[in-house]
Amino acid sequence: MDFGTVIFVSVLAVFVLGLFIFFASRFRRCPSDKILVVYGSMTGSKGASARCYHGGATFIVPVIQDFQYLDLTPIPIDIELKGALSQQNIRVNTPSTFMVGISTEPGVMENAAERLLGLSLQQVRDLARDIIFGQMRVVIATMPIEEINSDRDKMVNNISTGVEVELKKVGLRLINVNVQDITDESGYIDALGREAAARAINDAKIKVAEQERDGDIGAANAQRDQRISVADANAKAVEGENVSKIEVAQSEASRREAEAEAERRASAAEKVKAADALREAYASEQAAETERAKKEQATQYANVVVPAEIEKQRIETLAEADAEKTRRLKKGEADGIYALLEAEARGQEDILSKKASGLEDIVKAGGGDPHLAALLMVTEELPELVKQQVRAISNLKIDSVTVWESGGRNGDGSSTADFMKGLVGALPPLHDLTKNVGVQLPEYLGKLDGGPAPLPGNGAHTPPPVPATDKKKADADAATVIQEIIEEAPETPPPGEDDPSPSLRVREWVEQNLVRLTSFDLNKDSKLDEEEINKAVGTAQLWAGKLDEPGANWYYAAGGKADGPHPWDKIQGAGRDNSKVFISYKQSHFWLPFEVIELAARD
Repeated sequence: MDFGTVIFVSVLAVFVLGLFIFFASRFRRCPSDKILVVYGSMTGSKGASARCYHGGATFIVPVIQDFQYLDLTPIPIDIELKGALSQQNIRVNTPSTFMVGISTEPGVMENAAERLLGLSLQQVRDLARDIIFGQMRVVIATMPIEEINSDRDKMVNNISTGVEVELKKVGLRLINVNVQDITDESGYIDALGREAAARAINDAKIKVAEQERDGDIGAANAQRDQRISVADANAKAVEGENVSKIEVAQSEASRREAEAEAERRASAAEKVKAADALREAYASEQAAETERAKKEQATQYANVVVPAEIEKQRIETLAEADAEKTRRLKKGEADGIYALLEAEARGQEDILSKKASGLEDIVKAGGGDPHLAALLMVTEELPELVKQQVRAISNLKIDSVTVWESGGRNGDGSSTADFMKGLVGALPPLHDLTKNVGVQLPEYLGKLDGGPAPLPGNGAHTPPPVPATDKKKADADAATVIQEIIEEAPETPPPGEDDPSPSLRVREWVEQNLVRLTSFDLNKDSKLDEEEINKAVGTAQLWAGKLDEPGANWYYAAGGKADGPHPWDKIQGAGRDNSKVFISYKQSHFWLPFEVIELAARD
């Protein structure tokens, strides 16, 4: 034998040995405490999902078949059934222990393979516990509590019968049932026990009394028997005849009774069958109506509730988008106003800084004397002041002046001189002009009689400015207050919207009194636009929230001047005397009538 033949034979032997080992490994034997479940293609008869083997062995086709085992170990299950209703609606507690296991009965094993394969022992126990719980409640509900207590064998049989049927549906069988105890929440079973004990005692007492009675009447019975023996012998003949007649009558009655009983049972059976048929029909109709109601409910939900929910979400989304748009627009407007005011404040600060430097130079030129420095400034502006004096009468056309002079008057001058003196006195006083621009002329240029400076324009509509010792600081404080108003004032909804906000009443008042709110005309166009109206409403609400602040923070317009600062109590007293009086908060540039602040505070 050459070397190639040896190799071929060796390879063939190894292949055959490997094939034998492979097929041997696919041959499965089933132990007695398990069920072998083979599943896959060609597992059994048509429609079967698996083949089950208890004992024996089978070949598992490679690739197209597989297998698993079902454990037949008994499974103990403790059932703590509490509060189960009996036939009389009395709640009963029946703690019990059940022993179940996977059934080896043909047909039931297939159920186990379909429903229990792959489940753990605990999962099988939980499934069986649920089935047993339900069946125990059903059985107890069909039995009176007396029967449950006295005939436990019947109760166990009923439970076993009901549970066994349901367990077979999932491939299990009931091995044993042990009812540990039977109690009830109402104490009815204990009462039955006490009743039985009392009955037994009473029966014993009765038997003792009967025995004593039998002893007493024994002698009387003997005498009676003796006396009736003779009479009995005489009556036997008659009795025989009567007995025969009675037996005939009883036989006839028994026959008629049997016929009536048979007729009754037949009629009752017919009615029971008819009632069962009606009950099944009614149950089918009820199930059909229930399913139809569920379908109708689902249809209505899909047609009504779902579109309504979608529409609600759409409206909410649109409302949130509009609200976000409004908030961003208002924020942009506020940022723009703030930037504008900040730029104006910086410009004003630069102007005041330059003016301060110039004033400092003028004071230095006057040798450090502020009165002399003021005189220098007034002297510089005298030409312009004289020019304004002359303009006051520049438009007067005087064609001629006729004077009838009659001579001197007590040496004080002529009438012509007096006339010219009065004409010059009619010119606007120089002190009034300088005072209006914040300059106090020295006394050697003349003095004015006391009296308040007039309000610019219509005094009822244009309040005086709040006094500030430091103009630079006042402007900065005013810019801060305006920014606070812009940031803190609530947004005023457009007219016509259904908004319960109290600002609607304040806005209505503002829109009806625009002519009185000239201090809010920030762009000086002699009217209030929507932004300025919103600022007036926001200012009124902001000031209304500061009424309880301590300190003297308020001014009111009196005699053409800003009187203050005062605490709110004094401002409130002035407002009660005149609700149209104008008031202002701290160094604000704005003025509002007292009545709108009161209206905002009430809201």
